[in-house]
Amino acid sequence: MNRPLKLRAEDKDDLQVISGCLQDAIVPIGEMCFLPEEKRFVMVANRFRWETITEGEAEAMPLGDASYDGDGDVIPPFERTNCGLCFDGVTAVKVRGLNLHDRHQMLELLAFEAAADGIVMHFSGGACIKLDGERWICHLQDIGEPWPTSHRPTHPLD
Repeated sequence: MNRPLKLRAEDKDDLQVISGCLQDAIVPIGEMCFLPEEKRFVMVANRFRWETITEGEAEAMPLGDASYDGDGDVIPPFERTNCGLCFDGVTAVKVRGLNLHDRHQMLELLAFEAAADGIVMHFSGGACIKLDGERWICHLQDIGEPWPTSHRPTHPLD
């Protein structure tokens, strides 16, 4: 499955699909922008391509391990790609646990959650961004070519 993703979400069920695709995405604060005149919030995320591995492969492959080709060169087993997101219908943006002035800060996206009056983005460390808007639409599209990585995201079990 090497095709780029291109998805649209208009309700909480659709948003769960996008949330699963973006779990463990890395998002630089400098790659987010609210455009109030357009009622639009946009961001670029570096997402792990969960859809390219099977559950068995993910469990069997120890963290940091890689395969080797016939010449002894490393073939990393996983991939990441850049992904653009656009949320239309956003009337306001609220943040918790973030310093928006630190434009180099990297956030790890855990999940999107649909709320009665918008969308909440949950990041590791307890940070959140709330996008207000009762009638929102989300567009997701992979940008550019994926690149290999030998590191699979992990989550502590506490």
